[in-house]
Amino acid sequence: MWLEFEARAEASRAMRYASPLVAVALMIFGGFFVFLLLGRDPWLGLRIFFVKPLAELYGVAELLLKATPLALIAIGLAVGFRANVWNIGAEGQYVMGAVAATGVALYFHGVDGKWVLLPAMLVAGAVGGALWAALPALLRTRFNANEILVSLMLVYIAKLVVSWLVFGPWKDPEGFNFPQTRMFSDGALLPVLIEGTRLNLAFVIALVALAAGYVFMQRSFYGFQMRVAGDAEAAARYAGFSARRVVWFGLLTGGAAAGIAGMAEVAGPMGQLTPAVSANYGFAAIIVAFVGRLNAVGILLASLLMSLLYLGGEQAQQYLNLPSSISLVFQGMLLFFLLGADVLINYRVKRRAPKATPVAAAAVAKPAG
Repeated sequence: MWLEFEARAEASRAMRYASPLVAVALMIFGGFFVFLLLGRDPWLGLRIFFVKPLAELYGVAELLLKATPLALIAIGLAVGFRANVWNIGAEGQYVMGAVAATGVALYFHGVDGKWVLLPAMLVAGAVGGALWAALPALLRTRFNANEILVSLMLVYIAKLVVSWLVFGPWKDPEGFNFPQTRMFSDGALLPVLIEGTRLNLAFVIALVALAAGYVFMQRSFYGFQMRVAGDAEAAARYAGFSARRVVWFGLLTGGAAAGIAGMAEVAGPMGQLTPAVSANYGFAAIIVAFVGRLNAVGILLASLLMSLLYLGGEQAQQYLNLPSSISLVFQGMLLFFLLGADVLINYRVKRRAPKATPVAAAAVAKPAG
């Protein structure tokens, strides 16, 4: 017997939204065996990875802090993904948003007026990320270049820009030769929401962005156009929807959201620009967007889960003597199981008898005697 995939007549809507939960359950199940193979008590490993980070208020605040850039970037990416505009370079747009916001903070260093400087940095971050995303948009609409490859390659250029700045013109003269800018003044730092933690106003900005993304994608006419362009390109063309405008809007929205996330990082927990600003949030947000089913509510929950994986990796490093990169293993398992579930949602596995060879077919057809 042979196995083959047969397309289902109609994918189950209920399973489409339940499959992320299945993927999470399988990820935890797989994590049990990961800890076992690493020679650690799997029950202790799972408890340290998933429970211990939330045992105190500070841990919960850190969960929300790390979820903030993930949610911001993912909601921007979801707008383009719904229209089949594949912005894979959000990490670069996040970095360039941080660079643009840092430029404003350094130019007005020491200037008071938090409620003037911070909005200027916010706008600069959004513009910086959007301009970086405009490059693949221009190449896609003008020369039909693949936005996946272009946006991805621009990530490495953005990181090199940061290295040049912190080793060169923006290097802190009092930083003992470390590659970093000077610390931002108080007027360029986001207000802390909970005293004694690092959670700041960026979390509120992320919630506003998620609400705006929900209204746009679910309740606006242009959001409907984006969905039609992604689900039925021929129908979108027949209805007169501009494919070029969809590409530009999808990429610029993702770039602006990623740029705001970059601004929140340098004006929040970092307080300066260093090469460490590139924390791969832009790549992790792709997983967040798909686990959240390109829906604002789902993205909020998925960003909390992904944030927990980051915190779990740090806890595993501290208490289990494992590298913090183990969180990447869990992220990979989550994406792998989600993709596997999506395949089974759209296809069913069917048994098929092997085709008879010509010789065997002739032998069957030959009359006896």
